[in-house]
Amino acid sequence: MKLTIIGHWGGYPKLNEATTGYLLEHEGFKMLIDCGSAVFSAMQQFVLPEELDAVIISHYHEDHVADIGVLQYSLLNGKYLGKKTGTLPIYGHLEDQMGFDRLSFRDITEGVVYHPDEILQVGPFSIRFLKTKHPVPCYAMRIEAGNQVLVYTADSAFIHDFIPFSRDADLLLCECNFYGDMNGEQAGHMTSYQAGEMAEGAKVKKLVLTHLPQFGEVEQLKQEASERFSGEVELAALGLALEL
Repeated sequence: MKLTIIGHWGGYPKLNEATTGYLLEHEGFKMLIDCGSAVFSAMQQFVLPEELDAVIISHYHEDHVADIGVLQYSLLNGKYLGKKTGTLPIYGHLEDQMGFDRLSFRDITEGVVYHPDEILQVGPFSIRFLKTKHPVPCYAMRIEAGNQVLVYTADSAFIHDFIPFSRDADLLLCECNFYGDMNGEQAGHMTSYQAGEMAEGAKVKKLVLTHLPQFGEVEQLKQEASERFSGEVELAALGLALEL
């Protein structure tokens, strides 16, 4: 599997960058994980919209879905111009009907329900889900393909279930919206210390911090996580490509 970071800021994008969006590829299959604000613009550096095979959404906060409409409009224009005409599946949960309904648009995109208690097969990817601790229903994903494992926490305060869920993952893509001495519990987000402790407890091979805050010096997040995790820690950044 190959993971490319498209957007990695929490809440809103910094100048010329994007909120949550990741491109996951395996055996030629291209899946976009979340599609937040400015993701569509940044995404075109790595993949054209008509080249996407699937999109999957963790939850319906705007920093994870804001560019769904932009993607749909682009695909509609592409259809008129004779580009790829198939219907793009966008997977999401049904615990927010209004949010889910936004995933379908004419015959351009189709919202497809995933059931969190079942394994979802999307192309070469087998996906398991874990409900997170966030103000709205949100699901972490354990994605497996070719004996490789990526765990994406999505948005969440720390929960102990993350440790068995992430066990022995090749890559843990963990949200980190707060610094080590802060408390993200009420906001439904994690600190750098918690991310490091989770990675250590789950014995993952590599930790990548994402959903970063716009304040402070983000290099401090890496330093703090490294105090709690003995493995490799990296900060998400636009264009960072990771081979699992």
